Amino acid sequence: MKNKPYSYVGFAFIILIFGIFVVRNYKHHAEPRNTRLNHVEEELPNKSGLGYIVLNNKARKMPAFAFTNQNNQTITNVDFEGKVFVVEFFFTTCPSICPIMTKNMRVLEKEYGQKKDFGIASFTINPSVDTPLKLKEYAEQYGVTSLNWHFLTGNRDTMFEMANKGLNIFAGINPEVAGGFEHQGFFALVDQNGYLRSRKDQYGNPKIFYQGIDLKEVTMIKEDIQLLLDE
Repeated sequence: MKNKPYSYVGFAFIILIFGIFVVRNYKHHAEPRNTRLNHVEEELPNKSGLGYIVLNNKARKMPAFAFTNQNNQTITNVDFEGKVFVVEFFFTTCPSICPIMTKNMRVLEKEYGQKKDFGIASFTINPSVDTPLKLKEYAEQYGVTSLNWHFLTGNRDTMFEMANKGLNIFAGINPEVAGGFEHQGFFALVDQNGYLRSRKDQYGNPKIFYQGIDLKEVTMIKEDIQLLLDE
């Protein structure tokens, strides 16, 4: 009976040691992640103050691509090198958010469309319908005049992969919704070096994408485009 208090003390000591080990092990896994995220941002130029979109501790870049525009020209990511540009996914027969997005994108075109260091890339997710001719008619319908706004079509699977995996902007087929496709109405902002950028929220985290159907957010991205052009 006299040995029991010592047994309890010994057991408690073991629990304490185990707890310290777990806490230290948790910190070992948790701390480097935040450190590397901050380290990545510190190494990249950032005069504008806009954040970099970081995934797996690497600043995310616009995926390489090669598609055909409304003038039947092959356009690749190389054509956007040295330019600030905005990316969206849409389709010409979209009955819901696409017309709003296109009208809001026109706000950006009117402001920056004639600048040589600015561009817009609108990728269709319904390329079987959206031929270069169809895209040209769509551009004319909305009064697009900038030579730097490319409406792009090509292989559908490649387009989906770029949206879903390359940019994390959802796009897919859904026969149950109007138009047969669904996608997120985001505008992505890309800097002169091909990195995805955005302003930060009140907690210091990148906003990531801008809502293309919200005029307030269109105003935000318009301001941030200018920041990057001045960077």
